[in-house]
Amino acid sequence: MREFLVEITTTIPEGTPEDEVGRRRAAEAVRARELAADGRLARLWRPVGELRGIGVWCAADEDELHEKVLGTLPLRPWMSLDVTALQPHPNDPGWAGTAR
Repeated sequence: MREFLVEITTTIPEGTPEDEVGRRRAAEAVRARELAADGRLARLWRPVGELRGIGVWCAADEDELHEKVLGTLPLRPWMSLDVTALQPHPNDPGWAGTAR
């Protein structure tokens, strides 16, 4: 599995009923827990004072990330994404490899 840094900005369309927003947010929380349990969502942060998310997500490739992971999020139709594929850095203290 490959890791991806994903920045997510969610913009709710004007005029969307609050009950629909609430349903989608609740379903989003459930789906995020499922993806975490499956090893697809490794970490998720919200920058202080901002309404966007930054996370580390896992998939075989970027197509799978979009289709089978991020594409399954209930809020996905309202999201804009910035995806960056990651690879281990040889100086990462959490990486099991040796420094080169």
